[in-house]
Amino acid sequence: MSERASVPKEDEEATESTDEQSPVTTGAQSVIRALENAGADYVFGVQGGAIMPVYDALYDSDITHVTMAHEQGASHAADAYGIVTGDPGVCFATSGPGATNLVTGIADANMDSDPVIALTGQVPTEFVGNDAFQETDTVGITQPITKESYFAADSDTVGDDVSEAFALANAGRQGPTLVDLPKDVTQGGTEVEPKAPQTPDTYDVPEEADDAAVQEAADAVAAADRPVILAGGGVIKANASNALREFAMEYEVPVVTTMPGIGSFPEDHELSLEWAGMHGTGYANMAITNTDCLLAVGTRFDDRLTGGVDSFAPDAEVVHVDIDPAEISKNIYADYPLVGDAREVLRQLFDAMPSAPDADEWRDQCQEWKSEYPMTYDTPDDEPLKPQYVVETFSDMTPDDTIVCTGVGQHQMWASQFWEFTEPRTWVSSHGLGTMGYGVPAAIGAKLAAPDQEVVCFDGDGSFLMTVQGLSVAVREQLDITYVVLNNEAVGMVRQWQDGFYEGRRMASEYPWIPQFDKLAEAFGARGFTLESYENVEETIQEARDYDGPSVIDAHIDPGENVFPMVPSGGDNGLFALEEDHLDMI
Repeated sequence: MSERASVPKEDEEATESTDEQSPVTTGAQSVIRALENAGADYVFGVQGGAIMPVYDALYDSDITHVTMAHEQGASHAADAYGIVTGDPGVCFATSGPGATNLVTGIADANMDSDPVIALTGQVPTEFVGNDAFQETDTVGITQPITKESYFAADSDTVGDDVSEAFALANAGRQGPTLVDLPKDVTQGGTEVEPKAPQTPDTYDVPEEADDAAVQEAADAVAAADRPVILAGGGVIKANASNALREFAMEYEVPVVTTMPGIGSFPEDHELSLEWAGMHGTGYANMAITNTDCLLAVGTRFDDRLTGGVDSFAPDAEVVHVDIDPAEISKNIYADYPLVGDAREVLRQLFDAMPSAPDADEWRDQCQEWKSEYPMTYDTPDDEPLKPQYVVETFSDMTPDDTIVCTGVGQHQMWASQFWEFTEPRTWVSSHGLGTMGYGVPAAIGAKLAAPDQEVVCFDGDGSFLMTVQGLSVAVREQLDITYVVLNNEAVGMVRQWQDGFYEGRRMASEYPWIPQFDKLAEAFGARGFTLESYENVEETIQEARDYDGPSVIDAHIDPGENVFPMVPSGGDNGLFALEEDHLDMI
């Protein structure tokens, strides 16, 4: 049950009527009114001294508060809520350690352009700068990792600060914003109603790209012999998945996604080459390496995607569509830069195409690469359970709109490789920052964002241990989430790199002892399961799915299994290793 003020039934109608007409009297009430005006439904947070006036104002609000087990969990839950709904997730924390505990989640949201608004308590204005109890320079710390961090200076304007921060988090290239709330400001009196959410007058977001530039880009795509669409996370942020699908299917252009772009194009479609990059499919990386025209939409070309910049799509003319002009030619030079909203620009390109590319041979070649470099794995009877089998079986047993959350590590790669994604906003993970511990609280935010969709979280034993306390929240809130711990008793990705690049010196990557995660789940009030062999994989998955509440499957997987394909850091995407021995040849 989520926490909110309880009202006797006979008083509900009168209370709601009073709330609609009740005037704002304090800065804290103005903060909550601003969130209500913006349409916020949930707040993820942890109480504390400096934020207490805001919580007190929340008492009579219809906004549902979810008390998290740690402030980092609050920021990750808000992040996931924003990914699934497309609207900003909201998190609260008090001053000092409460605010600094949010920082990892804020930085994560910033790297992945996820819409989040963080509201932090602060010591009274007169104490700021005096090293008061639980004081820290929250704005100074978070300014580099937000779209904007505000210091609320006045009770009359604090609601406007929150309204603007909410609007800014959601506008253009989405991202996190923060408002720091001194206690005297939130306790102070005001009769000023906050303005409706709106971005600053100076904030100008382009919608459509220049028509002439669009025509030049469309002509280049139409003239290509080996065209490829590269769909990034910006496609999903812009709700442009339908526009992408219409363009690709009408003009029969193969589609590669980035990891954040997973779900933007259905992976069961013949034009799909799935995702590219360090652990992407061999056929996606071959297509990127050999294309002569790359239509990149909503991607920042990060290093895990590109490998070595000089060897990335070396023969391609690049059409780059992005709403943020700062990303154009930042990492990969754009021959045809198109600044604008991904959905609108894709529609412009659709209309501007003079013809479909003559690319029959290219499409055949892409299918040949699928056959040559399939995503397969062995399941010998005399070896431990393979993680790929667990993921693939789970995928086969669940609806297409199941939301998959992960932590960070090998389990994240297996989940993204062997789950078949067909819908946008069903892949929730940490990409740019690579935050271990993201999965447990993210699944909470995802489930509250989409209560009618199934939510499964794949985690590693190392990542799971970092935020396992979040299970208490999932139990308290009665959330039907299935957590699957792919347990190899190691920080698996670190161990894989140590074996591949550090001559097998496994320093601080293996656990001499770990908890029994099924028993730990039971201690938190969840349902625990153990999975150790192929015989009971389907039965265990089904039993965990049938349980009405949070469940944890402790899947003991082959500790020697690694993630392949693999492109060494900074390497050539066309020279990927399919097994560990190949690394020595690259």
